[in-house]
Amino acid sequence: MSTAISSAPIDPAAIPQRTLYTGAKMPAVGLGTFGSDHVSAEAIAQAVRDAAAIGYRHFDCASVYGNEAQIGAAFSDILQSGIKREELWVTSKLWNDKHGEDDVIASCKQSLHDLHLDYLDLYLVHWPFPNFHPPHCDVTSRSPDAKPYIHENYMRTWRKMEELVNMGLVRHIGTSNMTIPKLKLLLRDARIKPAVNEMELHPHFQQPQLFQYVVENGIQPIGYCPIGSPGRPERDRTPEDTSPTEDPVILEIARRHGIHPAAVCIKWAVQRGQTPIPFSVNHYRDNLACLLNDPLSTEEMQQIAAIDRNCRLIKGQVFLWKDGQTWEALWDLNGEITPA
Repeated sequence: MSTAISSAPIDPAAIPQRTLYTGAKMPAVGLGTFGSDHVSAEAIAQAVRDAAAIGYRHFDCASVYGNEAQIGAAFSDILQSGIKREELWVTSKLWNDKHGEDDVIASCKQSLHDLHLDYLDLYLVHWPFPNFHPPHCDVTSRSPDAKPYIHENYMRTWRKMEELVNMGLVRHIGTSNMTIPKLKLLLRDARIKPAVNEMELHPHFQQPQLFQYVVENGIQPIGYCPIGSPGRPERDRTPEDTSPTEDPVILEIARRHGIHPAAVCIKWAVQRGQTPIPFSVNHYRDNLACLLNDPLSTEEMQQIAAIDRNCRLIKGQVFLWKDGQTWEALWDLNGEITPA
C-alpha cells in the first residue's frame, strides 16, 4: 500500500474548488475508485482511508465497480476520525441495467446503504445506454437486449434522477459519457439540468468541442482517465492507443518541474478547468500535492494543447447494439445521434 499516510497531510482548504451552478463547492481533484480487474475492493477502500487522512475530500464511486460496501466501511472510519460529512464530496453512478423507472431510486438507495451515507453529493447516469455487460467480459461481449440511445427512455430515467433530488437522497445529478447531440436534448427537456458531465479527458484526448459546450452551459466537466488509464481493462486496449505520460512534451515539462509526468497531466487538467479523478493506491498524495505550487506556465499549457491526438481510450465497444457496428457509433461523431 501507499507510503502516503506517513507524509504530512495537505490542508483540504488549499485544494482548488469548482463552483457548480447551484453554488455548491466541489474539490477540483477527486480520488477515482475504479480498480479495473487488478485491484481488490479492500485495497481501494484502504486507499480511500489513507487519501482522506492526507487531505482528499472528493471520492468518485460507482455501483458497478463492485466495491461500494468496502468503501462504505472506509467512510464510516473517516467520519469517526472527526471529518464531517459535509466536508466530503461523494459521487456514485447508476449502472446500465438499472435505467428502468422502477430501478433508479432502489439502486441509489442501495449505493447509499453500501456507502454508509444518508445522501450523495452527486449521482450520475453512468452511460446513456441501458446495455448491460457482465463483469470482466472481453471486447466482443454484447447484450442480446442491447438498444441504442432512445431519448424518451433516457428522460424516463432522468425524471427518476430528478426525483432523487426532491427526496433529499441526492444533492446534484449529472451525466457521464454523453455527447453534444444527446446533451442538447437533455438540456431542452430536463427540469433539473445536469451539474456535471463526466468524460474521458487527458492530454491525448482533450475533447475541445464537448469541453467548451458543457462549460458554456454551466456544466462542470469531470475528467476520467486523466493520466491515460494505464490500468484499464484489456478489453479497452487497442493497438493505436497512445500514452500521454510517455509523450515527449509531457516528459520535458515533468523534467523541468521535477515531477512525475502523471503530475503534469493532473496540473494541466486542473488549470484547464476540468476536475480530474485519478485512481491510485500508491501516488494519490502526489496527485494532490502537485497542485499546491509551481503551476504550469501559459506556454506549457499551450504546448500541451498542441499534443491532442483525439485518442479515445475507453471506446465502449461492449455497449454496441447491433452487428457490424464499430465503437464510433456510440459517440455521434457526425454531430447526430446514431439511429437504431
